[in-house]
Amino acid sequence: MAVDEALLRLRGEGAVPDTLRVYVFNPPAVTIGRFQRLEASVDLEEARRMGIDVVRRFTGGGSVYHDPAGEVTYSIALGLDSLPGLRDVEESYRVLCRGVVEALRVLGVEAEFKPVNDVVVAGRKISGNAQARAAGALLQHGTLLYASDLQVMARLLRAPREKLESHGARSIEERVTTVERVLGRRPAREEAALALVEGFRRALGYDTVRLDVLSPEEESLARRLEERYRSSWWLRRR
Repeated sequence: MAVDEALLRLRGEGAVPDTLRVYVFNPPAVTIGRFQRLEASVDLEEARRMGIDVVRRFTGGGSVYHDPAGEVTYSIALGLDSLPGLRDVEESYRVLCRGVVEALRVLGVEAEFKPVNDVVVAGRKISGNAQARAAGALLQHGTLLYASDLQVMARLLRAPREKLESHGARSIEERVTTVERVLGRRPAREEAALALVEGFRRALGYDTVRLDVLSPEEESLARRLEERYRSSWWLRRR
């Protein structure tokens, strides 16, 4: 989370170019949205029993279980003028979630964007996405569930019954799906990660992709921000 926030801040300052980051939470973790109430969003006792850390994001959205054996996370930091539509929040989700839709198409899955910030397959969520903005830039990050353990997800996350019912589901396992469930085969982690790179290339029209590691400036800022994400006051601020 500290790295993602660093990318947003530095992109807002014009210190880094538009950047796509693809990564995996390992060990597994739960992230909750900036404005969520902690106890209402995650079963903390179950997380402790399973040895799973919980961290609060700097973006909005809901609680997410990040399974290193079944989920890849992306983040993309862009200038607000890099593409048409990014200054409008709802339209920017539509523009950027096309990258996830195209990534799923690469994997052989037909998906669609569902406003405000989901990508679904046959009505079931396969990618959740969230944003934050800084002066002149935005960062969107989200998930691609290729083989996540939905039973563990259901044990960890607390989804309000009203929210589930609004999507025609009685449980998280009915609300969410994975590439493995859709196709009947389990993609490799690398396959899912590369599909995200190709999906965003197709959706946003970038001609080249430069594979790289964090710059010293990105790493330095992330290390300074890291303390907040490790702190109890940030996690329990709501």
